[in-house]
Amino acid sequence: MEKIKAIFNYNIGIGDAQLTVGSFLVWITIIVALSFFLRLMRKVLTRKLSEDRKGKFKPIFLFLNYSLYTVVVLLALQNAGVNLNALLAASAALLVGVGFALQTFFQDIISGIFILIDQTVHVGDIIELDGKVSKVQHITLRTTRAVTIDNKVLIIPNHMYLTTTLYNWTENEDRTREFVSIGVAYGTDLDKLKKILVDLAAAHKEVLQTPPPMLLFKNHGDSSLDFDLVFTLKDGFKTELVKSDIRYAIDKALRENDIEIPFPQRVLHKAK
Repeated sequence: MEKIKAIFNYNIGIGDAQLTVGSFLVWITIIVALSFFLRLMRKVLTRKLSEDRKGKFKPIFLFLNYSLYTVVVLLALQNAGVNLNALLAASAALLVGVGFALQTFFQDIISGIFILIDQTVHVGDIIELDGKVSKVQHITLRTTRAVTIDNKVLIIPNHMYLTTTLYNWTENEDRTREFVSIGVAYGTDLDKLKKILVDLAAAHKEVLQTPPPMLLFKNHGDSSLDFDLVFTLKDGFKTELVKSDIRYAIDKALRENDIEIPFPQRVLHKAK
């Protein structure tokens, strides 16, 4: 027994840094226990996530692991008698500078965590952010990759979700409700107009039949009767293309049926 105590009390180290074998084994045990605890915590926190989403959290857990291991090592060195004051003072000044430099980076990471946990945005969603409409292709902890209607790739820093209003066109479902505005002259046969426009919208291959298209009477304008032709699309990403097709068809149909599209007129009188 005395020999075992002597082994555990044997000092190992260099210079002022002295650590007994027993203390060394205690710190090793702490590190092993911490490793098991971190693995368990990772499993608990990510148990409801898909394998793809679990993989995206790996950098965060690695950063947490290394941070905690660093703290344990520093505590062990302090316990061994190493003076850490000068080292910590220099490190603090360095960390302040690094913190300012990485402020936006950490904002992106935190936002990415919120997105993955809350599932605010999914791959395949159509979003509108800062006036740009795009379809989400890939989400990482720092950025979201999306493609616009004109096939341009957007790399969106995730912190923009916290600082800018986000419109998720497909949060409820893939379908979107759209409309095209039309103005016709006073005296137009409105029953005829309604049938022409509703049938025209329903004939488009991208427009759903349920709910059916409808023509809403919006206002008696200064020079026109104003309507909104409302319809539902099965793919909201094609909104602008479908609207363009329908506007072309409306213009053609109104001309063929002699329905006037009024425009503001100004009469100038010559001063005497």
